[in-house]
Amino acid sequence: MIKKSYLLTPGPTPIPESVLAASAQPFMHHRTPEFSEIYMAVTEGLKYIFQTDQDVYILASSGSGAMEAAVVNILSPGDKALILNCGKFGDRWIKICNAYGIAATAVNIAWGEIYTKEQLKEEMGRHSDIKAVFSTLSATSTGTVYDIQGYSEVVSQTETLLVVDAISGVGAMPCPMDEWELDVVISGSQKSFMTPPGLAYISFSKKAWESVERSRSPRFYFDARTARKSLQKKTSPWTPAISLVIQQMSSLDIMQTLGLEQLFEHHRILGTATRAGIQAMGLSLLSKNPGNSLTAVRTPAGIDGTHLVKTMQSKYQAYIAGSQAPHQGEFFRIGHLGYVGGFDIITALSALEMALADLCYTCERGSAIKAAEEILKENWQ
Repeated sequence: MIKKSYLLTPGPTPIPESVLAASAQPFMHHRTPEFSEIYMAVTEGLKYIFQTDQDVYILASSGSGAMEAAVVNILSPGDKALILNCGKFGDRWIKICNAYGIAATAVNIAWGEIYTKEQLKEEMGRHSDIKAVFSTLSATSTGTVYDIQGYSEVVSQTETLLVVDAISGVGAMPCPMDEWELDVVISGSQKSFMTPPGLAYISFSKKAWESVERSRSPRFYFDARTARKSLQKKTSPWTPAISLVIQQMSSLDIMQTLGLEQLFEHHRILGTATRAGIQAMGLSLLSKNPGNSLTAVRTPAGIDGTHLVKTMQSKYQAYIAGSQAPHQGEFFRIGHLGYVGGFDIITALSALEMALADLCYTCERGSAIKAAEEILKENWQ
């Protein structure tokens, strides 16, 4: 049997054929008017997705590079920071802060649990001189969405900066940077932006720029001041990832043509259909507030979650994601982010049903597909 693979992870995500083809055109030098035009078009497109009038800077890195850029540009050694640690990447905020001598206090949120703005206000009241709160819009580890707008209502009334890891959220759900008064927002190319991994994005509010100018942290490649000066000349400070930038322009054309509200609605429908199918199989969700980007599902009792993911991948070529340390095997994650359509959800649920049957989990065959189809048909446009 000829087997076709299906990418169903929360990142990297599937890429439209037109975006893949965009990198096949003749190569160009990055210090030319032609590339500057492309570079600035991408920058403007990113501002549209971030919903900001502030510049969005393009980094040749993964999202972790943007996380590091956020820390080193707004904080100095010895500064105090509050980390809302809700998963693997909340823990990464802590590690980056520690690496640069930032006094980080972690609020450890159980994976999949919510954290309210009232809890944040109470926590901030216990700590003086907090310079930044590091938060997550959509936790890639769990699929949980957090109340960033509510957090801003608390933080914006102080001198503290609110930093948002929106890597797997922006473009799939609302996160208007200016309207919500967010100070630093970061994202990456391999999620809703439907581009290969390798680009990260970061934007600073006017309030955050004051801290950028004061920061005493060591920085060179990720120095936002250097990036700002270069962008004024319609270029990047270092050699950019030329092919990826060209591909990102192609993807942004798709996103802007569709429009933000339709992008959000598209992802909402896919998430709702996925969860309807999961629950029809008798499986339970991990998150108490799941979002549009991915769905985390608890592994059924008696089944090795790691084996389940490997079965999906090796036998059915359906590439979902397992759970990360320290919760390996406890749940698995299905992405419905970026260039994913309704029939991709049907494929994911069908492969999951077959893989679970291989591992002796019993459910009504076809129940997941039926439940998902009802959501998709109702919302199909």
